[in-house]
Amino acid sequence: MDAARDALAEENAALKAELAVARAKASEDAALIAQQTLRIAKLERQVYGPKSERSARLIDQLALTFEELAASATEDELAAERAVAGTTIVRGFTRRAAERNTFPDHLPRERVVIDPPTACECCGSNRLRKLGEDVTRTLETEPRRWKVVETVREKFTCRDCEKISQSPAPFHPIPRAWAGPSLLAMIVFEKFGQHQPLNRQAERYALEGAPIALSTMADAVGAVCAALDPLRRLIEAHVMAAERLHGDDTTVPVLAKGKTDTGRCWVYVRDDKPFGGAGPPAAMFYYSRDRRGEHPQAHLAEYAGILQADAYDGYNKLYLAGRKPGRIQEAACWVHGRRPFFAMADLEENARRKAAGKKEIPLSPIAIEVVRRIDALFAIERDINGKSPEERVAVRQAMSRPLVDDLHAYMREQAAKLSPRHDLVKAINYMLKRWAAFTLFLDDGRVCMSNNAAERGLRGIALGRKSWLFCGSDRGGQRAAAMYSLIVTAKMNGVDPQAWLANVLARIAAHPAHRLDELLPWNWRRPAATDAALAA
Repeated sequence: MDAARDALAEENAALKAELAVARAKASEDAALIAQQTLRIAKLERQVYGPKSERSARLIDQLALTFEELAASATEDELAAERAVAGTTIVRGFTRRAAERNTFPDHLPRERVVIDPPTACECCGSNRLRKLGEDVTRTLETEPRRWKVVETVREKFTCRDCEKISQSPAPFHPIPRAWAGPSLLAMIVFEKFGQHQPLNRQAERYALEGAPIALSTMADAVGAVCAALDPLRRLIEAHVMAAERLHGDDTTVPVLAKGKTDTGRCWVYVRDDKPFGGAGPPAAMFYYSRDRRGEHPQAHLAEYAGILQADAYDGYNKLYLAGRKPGRIQEAACWVHGRRPFFAMADLEENARRKAAGKKEIPLSPIAIEVVRRIDALFAIERDINGKSPEERVAVRQAMSRPLVDDLHAYMREQAAKLSPRHDLVKAINYMLKRWAAFTLFLDDGRVCMSNNAAERGLRGIALGRKSWLFCGSDRGGQRAAAMYSLIVTAKMNGVDPQAWLANVLARIAAHPAHRLDELLPWNWRRPAATDAALAA
């Protein structure tokens, strides 16, 4: 009986081990499929551009799916190892090595040497000679380290004249100098770049053993904004000197008495890369309590050039022929124009609804055809991105203009067959009424087909609204706009905003005013001392 019971227990353990191994293999395959799907989606977006209005959100969803499946695969692998350890007849499961990033060379190395053996494990002899070593590298981080820097200025008295001599006090980034530049940079970047309100920061710092009063942190934010305002003005001048601007706005909740009002945050982006321009990219943000047209008219009062934006009526006065200092040319966004058609031509969404057993959205063959034709225009644009204006115009005249003319005739023909109240007619009329603005790109190589540059600039605000809930006041909105201008511009130039802010705050008080442009993100270089410290 005991032998039979043992055999049954062993068979049961083997079956459980086989099941665990099979589950681990299935989890690994699912994670691998999700990873490859995510890679394909990213490559398609990089090579072919956004195929749909939901492409960015789809990539986020795929990344989350892969994250969950990869974690599940690791759990199942460990469960399989435990199950196999209890039996001798089931072959173990070894998961394919996960992709590992190479450790950056600039990171400091800490060498931990394990005490070597003092005697031979075989014969016990102590006559050992080093043959080599095996090194295992592990990426590690240390908790934030707080410290108090005491700057000492010794006083000396002259024995001849008894006059007191002392080194001059160093410049400080803010008055009263209670915080160093790195701490100030962290506070403002966490607030405006990572969307962490000061009260949440204060709670975290207190848990780390460095309590800072909320009022003290708020004073620091105001002082930093004042100190960096000269750089903000330089960025504003650079943006407004652009040949072409992208403009957009988004809502910003603002705290009011017993409620929240809806303010606006406006952005104007300079990005000359699509037409091979040499000017560095930059973004300028403004805040207003409402969306009246007087605000963009004030923002662009001294600007003359091309403005790519949506069909907001507040821009109309900017496009008048007799405007001073000059007329602004309107360039419409084909992504905005395509959006209502896409809502009636979303085959992918219908496929998802059908798979989920939900009611499908009525699709329009006309909308599908319009989207197909517009996508063909974007395909041409991807091939000429970054080329000179002259090259872009030549390609557009040869390849895009016939497609645009055919699209214009097709939309007019279809609109004549439908009721004036039909959603398709409204979408068609939106484009036909602004056809000169939509087709400006055919004759001017500096114009892009989309206004995505401005929408990318506002993306951080849209993501941050759920964290900071609302601006505390109009002044708070203005400060936020100023800091967004600095942080987003730094990101656009491939600069770490927090490192840049820390270095600028350490230097700006003593920096000559006529050389402030050296501190702008596109001229800034990480100090050699910082690189040496990282490599130490």
